[in-house]
Amino acid sequence: MTSMPATVPFVAPWPRTRPVGLAIVAGLACALTVAKAVPVTMDAISGALAPLCATASAAGSPLDTVEPIASYALPNVPGKRVTIVRVFYGPGGFTRAHRHAGSVTAYITKGEIRSQLAGGPLETFKAGQSFFEPPGATHLVSANASNTEPAELMAVFVADEGAQLTTFIE
Repeated sequence: MTSMPATVPFVAPWPRTRPVGLAIVAGLACALTVAKAVPVTMDAISGALAPLCATASAAGSPLDTVEPIASYALPNVPGKRVTIVRVFYGPGGFTRAHRHAGSVTAYITKGEIRSQLAGGPLETFKAGQSFFEPPGATHLVSANASNTEPAELMAVFVADEGAQLTTFIE
């Protein structure tokens, strides 16, 4: 290894332990929270949007946020990607009606979440419970069941690489 000249400051590279897809997931999560019906793909999202996710929301409330966790290509299923996000709902928070391109499994980590898919009953899920959304299902209700306490869930998407994961219904 050669030494650096004294006049050039050494800047360590970005930590290599961070998943490469983090910037994509950050942009995706932001798109999930601010998009209307505008088609947005994971490949088209800029990591520069990530700072906006802290206050952006599909419901329009600054108390409802989506936090990117990870996104990985599935090497044993070519063309597919798994993306994980944490969804925080403030008291009374909700996400308006939407669809997902791929399969989604949600696991409630805090509070209670009301959920209803088109053609199905309105259900309330408590911390420790989960629900599944098949590809293309219309998710009519996704909301915090409490008007006084926060709630959160982890959502795991499995979809085609580059797919628009969420489309909000006008």
